Amino acid sequence: MKTYNDLTEVKSLLAECMWPNEERISRELDKYLTDDSRGLYGEIIHNQLAGLIGIVPYSDDVVELKHIAIKPQYRWHRLGANLIHEYMQSYHPAKMIAETDQDAVGFYSKVGFEIHSLGEQYPGVERFQCILSKDQELILKGIRI
Repeated sequence: MKTYNDLTEVKSLLAECMWPNEERISRELDKYLTDDSRGLYGEIIHNQLAGLIGIVPYSDDVVELKHIAIKPQYRWHRLGANLIHEYMQSYHPAKMIAETDQDAVGFYSKVGFEIHSLGEQYPGVERFQCILSKDQELILKGIRI
């Protein structure tokens, strides 16, 4: 995605999975564009960006799925699961981790992540750590989301 020509479209998708603050979104996109250790991967459908994932490595074996966003018209078509699967197949990390809230924990569970409650991190908001190991990733191939 570092060479994708419509950064407004990328920012719009990042806003779907971040607190929608223009300055914060711009800083995060800049990190992806300038830090070679980070990766931003997307899926183009009908010449438009349909979804993306943002990956931050912790080590050679462990990566964090920092951002995932799919345009509403492409949700429920396995696009998010496919982006995760393609990343796992291409880069072979032993483990992918993510943190999410109650709204998205079902997606991670269906994709094969182990779910662990982190408790109430903010008033009234429970957060979850989601962990996908290389062995669990095989679930991605056969599950229907």
